[in-house]
Amino acid sequence: MTSPLVFITGSSSGIGQALAWRYLQAGWRLALVARRADVMAEWVQAQGIADDRVRIFAADVADNGSILQAAEECMATWGLPQVVIANAGISQGMDAAEREDLAVLERVMRTNVLGLAATFQPFIRPMQAASADGGPFTLVGIASVAGIRGLPGHAAYCASKSAVITYCESLRGELRGPQGVRVVTIAPGYIATPLTRKNKYPMPFLMSASDFADRAFQCIEAGSTYAVIPWPMGVVAKLLRLLPNAWFDRIMQGQPRKHREPH
Repeated sequence: MTSPLVFITGSSSGIGQALAWRYLQAGWRLALVARRADVMAEWVQAQGIADDRVRIFAADVADNGSILQAAEECMATWGLPQVVIANAGISQGMDAAEREDLAVLERVMRTNVLGLAATFQPFIRPMQAASADGGPFTLVGIASVAGIRGLPGHAAYCASKSAVITYCESLRGELRGPQGVRVVTIAPGYIATPLTRKNKYPMPFLMSASDFADRAFQCIEAGSTYAVIPWPMGVVAKLLRLLPNAWFDRIMQGQPRKHREPH
């Protein structure tokens, strides 16, 4: 119980699982949250992780009651985490002209934005109270370079990740002060995960999940306020942000779009 504790949502695969493994290697205890708790348990068993190093909490971040209960249970049974990583997210293509795709937008926003806010909320007051005696305490929001500019067919995901970036920015300002809690925003580029495996378009600077986790761990430990990983994608993102709308629109015209999925 003396080892630091990290609380990670969406930890059953991809980035979340890679982050869990990186923190375990650094000597941290793991509070892992996933809808698929059985898949999470199989991974823990396959890696031979001891029971005193990990706890699994079954929760869906899209359900406020579910994730709030997981957070309260974590604090009651295993203590207050030093780091909370709101990583859980979904990505679905949509067509704004299709009425049924309004449900896609709602589902993505509920998971990626409200889910992140609900993940953070129960920890804020306890972290502020405990920061006087120790720390630092850190809230980490996993955004995306897709939140920098809107991409064809990707309206739901881009809008949600843009909201994550600005939400974390607002929260960072709110939590500064004598009882400050650090807020770190990490925007991944293309990371090789089951989420990106479905993409049918080029993915420049594709990075392995383990390499991403290593870099993200360093950024969180350093208390970086904002980081794009890998860094070349950060350069591309800045250039795209600076492009006049007319130029950006011309570049996007005819580019492959995020495909719609069967509903």
